Amino acid sequence: MAKIMDSLKHALGAFNAFRNEDEQQQMGSWTYGGSFGGFRPDRNRMSVGNDRSIISSIYTRLSIDVASHEIKHVKNDEEGRYSEDVNSGLNYCLTQEANIDQAARHFRQDIAMTLFDKGVIAIVPVDTTSNPNITDSFDIKTMRVGEITQWYPRHVKVRLYNDQKGQFQEVLVLKQNTCIIENPLYAVMNEQNSNLQRLIRKLGLLDSVDEQMSSAKLDMIIQLPYVIKTQAKADQAAERAKNIEMQLKGSQYGIAYTDGTEKITQLNRPVENKLLPTVEFLTKQLFGQLGLTPGVFDGTASEAEMNNYYNRTIEPVLAAITEAMSRAFLTKTARTQGHRIRSFRDPFKLLPVSSFAEVADKFTRNEILSSNDLRHYIGIKPSKDPKADQLVNSNVPQPAVPGAAAPPPEEDVEEDDDGLDDVNAAFDDAEAELDAIVRGLG
Repeated sequence: MAKIMDSLKHALGAFNAFRNEDEQQQMGSWTYGGSFGGFRPDRNRMSVGNDRSIISSIYTRLSIDVASHEIKHVKNDEEGRYSEDVNSGLNYCLTQEANIDQAARHFRQDIAMTLFDKGVIAIVPVDTTSNPNITDSFDIKTMRVGEITQWYPRHVKVRLYNDQKGQFQEVLVLKQNTCIIENPLYAVMNEQNSNLQRLIRKLGLLDSVDEQMSSAKLDMIIQLPYVIKTQAKADQAAERAKNIEMQLKGSQYGIAYTDGTEKITQLNRPVENKLLPTVEFLTKQLFGQLGLTPGVFDGTASEAEMNNYYNRTIEPVLAAITEAMSRAFLTKTARTQGHRIRSFRDPFKLLPVSSFAEVADKFTRNEILSSNDLRHYIGIKPSKDPKADQLVNSNVPQPAVPGAAAPPPEEDVEEDDDGLDDVNAAFDDAEAELDAIVRGLG
């Protein structure tokens, strides 16, 4: 009877995540361990000092742009050109779902974010079809990003999230089966004395100075009418300062009284230092070394600025990721057969509609893309016309398609020789009459 009721509920579409209490209790019995509250336990936390400064915004911008590129397991032809996608578990992880917690794009952003923050990371195959420590013939089902905590000659120890227990733990893995990626901008971003690390330290100092200036301290000097040279006078002065402090603290409006002979000097004023100009200088220098401009962050960068940004900053990071994946996750035999891990960028994403129309015309006229290929980029469903999938130039007449029916031949017109002779004779008579008229006039 319960199965019949469940079938009826499913047929009537009566599912609600807040009302099906029986299913909620049943799902609760399946969970492993306790609740983790409202925070994701699998998220890699940034280093101290990076999460509260401008550095986090730089990392986020860079990681988002890296994640906007698709990474695929593909097969190249003999000339090294992209031929087709490979239907493998590795490609599914890179394009659809990397693990139970992360989709493909989130996984790519996690790779870039952790790489910029830590400098060196490891991508570990968690679930595989075979034991990677025994054989090279295995396919990857799930993978995760981890921080390398210890280095050994043939192994590395990685701090990795275990989704079965819901916590991070360290695992020892072979280097040959692990994708180890080093930040190509390590000397600029992660080196101990790099500009970015210097900027982080200066920002920390600037924050500490701001906290001191915004504290509740009054920073006053009280000049008493007597000389403090003995311990008794010093105790009397301390008692007087404590008395004024209690007056200010206990007063609703912060009012205190002093003797007419006492003089108070207020020191609560901005402290002049060179921290802010130093921070501005280091920020400008860092942006120049990373190929960043203010237009990249606020969305007003020109096409030349964006190309420079992608070529100098994003492309080296993507090249480091794809090359490390190809080395670790693909065997030598697979690489010999043309298997590669490659990144792809949508070239039409930043084009306005007017420019896209001109580019689309050139691509179709030169038979580079078909009409349905271009309709995909503007979000229109493909046309069912067979011509829309063909590389043809619609602006010029097309040659006859092989196998098509030939046009009917033109009918031959027989020439009438007798009629032609009569016409010639009439022309001769007219010419003779015209000669006679000319002679008469002469």
